[in-house]
Amino acid sequence: MSNSPARHLNLEGASNFRDLGGYAARDGRTVRWRQIFRSNHLGHVTEADIEILRGLKMRSAFDFRGTEERGIALCGIREIAVHSLPIEPTVVASLRARAAAGSALSPADAVDVMRDSYRNYVRYNTPSFRALFAHLLEDRAPLVIHCSAGKDRTGFACALILHALGVPDDVIADDYLLTNRFYRRDPNSSSDLPDEVRQVLGSVEASFLAAAFEAIAEEYGDLETYFSDGLNLGAPARAQLKARYLES
Repeated sequence: MSNSPARHLNLEGASNFRDLGGYAARDGRTVRWRQIFRSNHLGHVTEADIEILRGLKMRSAFDFRGTEERGIALCGIREIAVHSLPIEPTVVASLRARAAAGSALSPADAVDVMRDSYRNYVRYNTPSFRALFAHLLEDRAPLVIHCSAGKDRTGFACALILHALGVPDDVIADDYLLTNRFYRRDPNSSSDLPDEVRQVLGSVEASFLAAAFEAIAEEYGDLETYFSDGLNLGAPARAQLKARYLES
């Protein structure tokens, strides 16, 4: 609808800052606007950005960055309560290990490592996503979910949220891929890697997210079991989540 709020907020010091609101769920309800946002890290927000976030009445941030990442760029907004749900980054280290072993790194290597990283979100980092859903069931919105780039750890988390709210798969896939429109890649990041490899690391593709859901099928059987057994999000909690974040 033309009178809907803007999905993407073009902040000066943060990239890919987007609202998860407005998507229609299968039950006819719609994800509430201005409740759940996603972004890259908030360590470089400007004064103008801070005023925008204050206008959104932002209360909480859920930060998936690892310990070292978080220390380099702390949240720049005093009044936001930051909850750390650390998932240590592995992609660049894995690529550097391949290079050290004598491999000439290619975009295919980057895709392979990215997919494996997403599988590991399920295999090794489910407790962080479980903790996120526990927070989502509390009164902490409006809130923002982020990591460093706001595209991988954050992208999987937001896909899980939209699935839990009953948003159709194709809409979730489209939302995930919006990163390729709105993420501003840091040209200095991992500058020891070939540029074509860094281009893969600075974008998303459907196969990355698919790898995480393949791991869910392998580890848990199906998504519903992952919600109940992996994320402690059984039917009553799912209903509570929908009541909180969906509107008629």
